Amino acid sequence: MNESHRTLSVTPVSDGPPETPPRSLPAWAAPAALGATLFVAAVLYGWALGSLGWGNSYYSAAVKSMGKSWTYFLFGSYDPAGVVTIDKPPAALWPQVVSSKIFGLHGWALILPQVIEGVAGVFVLHRTVRRWAGEPAALLAAVVLTLTPITVAINRDNNPDTLLVLLLVSAAYALTRALQAGGRAATWWLCASGFLIGCGFLTKMLAAWMVVPAFALAWLVGGGGAWAARVWRLLTAGAVLAVSSLWWVAMVALWPGDRPYIGGSEDGSAWDLVVGYNGLGRVFGSSDGSSQTMGGMGGGFGGSAGLGRMFNTQVGGQISWLLPACAVALALAVVCTVLYRRGRLDGSGVLPASGWLLWGTWLVVCVAVFSTQKGIFHPYYTTQLAPAIAALCGGMLASLVRVHRAGVTWAPWAGAAAVAVTAGWAMVLIRRTPDWNGWLIWPVLLIGCAAIALLLSRRGGNLLLAGAAAAVVSMLVAPGAWAANVSASSGSSSLMGAANPTAGPRSSLSGFGMSGIPGLGSSGDQGSSGMPSGMPSEMPSGMPSGMEGFPGGGSGSGQQGGQPSGGMPSGMPSGMPGGDQGGGMPSGLPSGFPGASGGSDSGSASGGLPSFPGGSGAMSGGFGGSALTSDQRKMLNYAVKHSPKARIKLAVSGGASATNAFILNSDATVIGMGGFMGADDAPSVDQLKKWTGNGELRYVVGSGNAGGGAMSMPGMSQGSAADRSQWISDNCTKVSASAYGGSKTSQQNTGGAALFGASVLYDCAAR
Repeated sequence: MNESHRTLSVTPVSDGPPETPPRSLPAWAAPAALGATLFVAAVLYGWALGSLGWGNSYYSAAVKSMGKSWTYFLFGSYDPAGVVTIDKPPAALWPQVVSSKIFGLHGWALILPQVIEGVAGVFVLHRTVRRWAGEPAALLAAVVLTLTPITVAINRDNNPDTLLVLLLVSAAYALTRALQAGGRAATWWLCASGFLIGCGFLTKMLAAWMVVPAFALAWLVGGGGAWAARVWRLLTAGAVLAVSSLWWVAMVALWPGDRPYIGGSEDGSAWDLVVGYNGLGRVFGSSDGSSQTMGGMGGGFGGSAGLGRMFNTQVGGQISWLLPACAVALALAVVCTVLYRRGRLDGSGVLPASGWLLWGTWLVVCVAVFSTQKGIFHPYYTTQLAPAIAALCGGMLASLVRVHRAGVTWAPWAGAAAVAVTAGWAMVLIRRTPDWNGWLIWPVLLIGCAAIALLLSRRGGNLLLAGAAAAVVSMLVAPGAWAANVSASSGSSSLMGAANPTAGPRSSLSGFGMSGIPGLGSSGDQGSSGMPSGMPSEMPSGMPSGMEGFPGGGSGSGQQGGQPSGGMPSGMPSGMPGGDQGGGMPSGLPSGFPGASGGSDSGSASGGLPSFPGGSGAMSGGFGGSALTSDQRKMLNYAVKHSPKARIKLAVSGGASATNAFILNSDATVIGMGGFMGADDAPSVDQLKKWTGNGELRYVVGSGNAGGGAMSMPGMSQGSAADRSQWISDNCTKVSASAYGGSKTSQQNTGGAALFGASVLYDCAAR
């Protein structure tokens, strides 16, 4: 074995603890510490599951539909008629479907698999880092991952990211085993790593492949055997990765019979979803000329694209607490490698370089992609960074201990530098919202100063150990408090609730990439249109008639988006903040809105928009809510009663946000036209003609405008939705509210359907 390879390869270690240090702890200490960490993770992720409702009601509705047919299960059908799928591969929802079959269809039963996957991710990361850097490093990595705020938030939700993280960390474990093994065993472990990344592809497609450069680099540098053998094994693992990733795409393309339309695609194919909406569209904002930024809001969920995105108001408190420490860790790795190559540090003072390359490249690549992507970006995507951040922090601890034992005098100074930059950045994050747990700045400052003093005391022994412990506490106390608050509040701090789970202050409208709104008097800036900075200058086209006063929605007072003294646009509907009459919210809104059944009428403490009960300051289940209003229930009952032989009882415009409540709260076959955003060509106008002609469908909830009820933002293509809307207007008859017992205003305010342009019941019986 040549010297170059020896310096970068992984030294095999056993499954047991590493070699006993001079002052060894009892044999039970490490397992007990790991058990305690896993217990804390289970509590944080699983506390009060019953209070979380349906989580992201879009995925919850799909879970219910997928449980009705093996075909729907395989494709990930959103609706119980198999018209359109979710806009992701279905793998992340498969455990939720299984859980719903075991425990019944309950919100907690869908989130329970997420909790298990989150705790499993902590355990697998511990075993992975343990093989690379030893037990203390592994325990620190497990604690860091457990206390990452955005990881706690996403693990209490039913979005796909939790399973993605587990699969990628499991792939890292398999790679670490491959680096330590030799011969055929190394090949098998490397192929297992590729297989697990491929399984990750089936949860969030190309998001899983972002770690591939890190895995390939770590293997080429640290793998055993000659270069040719390493390359051959890597190509073999790449073939396994391709097969395990693309078999579902191939199956969709080759399916012999009828199948659901692939949601989010332009042509109904899975391949278009891979390279379009979930691929190039995410990175560049468009893959075919159509915008994916929702009129400026898409990227705005996490702020504007740029190198500072990971540190901005929307994302910084979710993931960036320990990024400065990671920078110190990577610098330490470089210095140790240079010293080793120059013969000034022996092999016991350095960690295997392949581990640094794996976790460092993982972090750098993902940060670069998330920071610069111009398409839809949510802060919770950054949970994919958490394992790398945790592993690098653990590696830094192990390296400092090793170089200190090797007699390097600057090791305590490096540790003190890590504490200083981390504590300094934590205080910046805390000061952004001083009214929300602002007291955290004092323990961070005081414990951090104590840690630095102890580390630099030069007395060693117990004082140095106490300094290391204080350093860890100072670096984790603030993110730990944010993480604990997620569980204590039983919900997301985002306006969008479970559709965009976040940690931190509830007052921040991070769901829209804003730190404030007009009328709240916080840090949100106001644009010339009367909307906050970061919001589009005009609201969605096709807003229902009850939304006068919003920019782009018409004005009840003759002012297009005018701005009253209260900070909200003039001409607001009755009951809205800044509106012409009274307080509260419009009638007919779904549970989870103030003024609606199950909601609270109390406003925000700071004025302006009221709080949104049911989602810890957010809409329960995301936009549109997850409960049927009285008028929606009456519409559905009328449609079911008057179309007894129809296969589809009701078709709803406005995308998933207008349809989720119908699917979750009824056993009738209800479909959402246009998929998630309402813009997919499913069902097509030809399908509507066929269904209404042969009696498969009679009733539709649509709108009276050209937007077709889709979530229409400036720059977004709405051709299919507009075509459906026009066909409905030309071929169907409006059903008066009195016919189904609705209120006089039901065709203006029918919950989530009204918010997204679908508020009118149509009878499409063949004329």
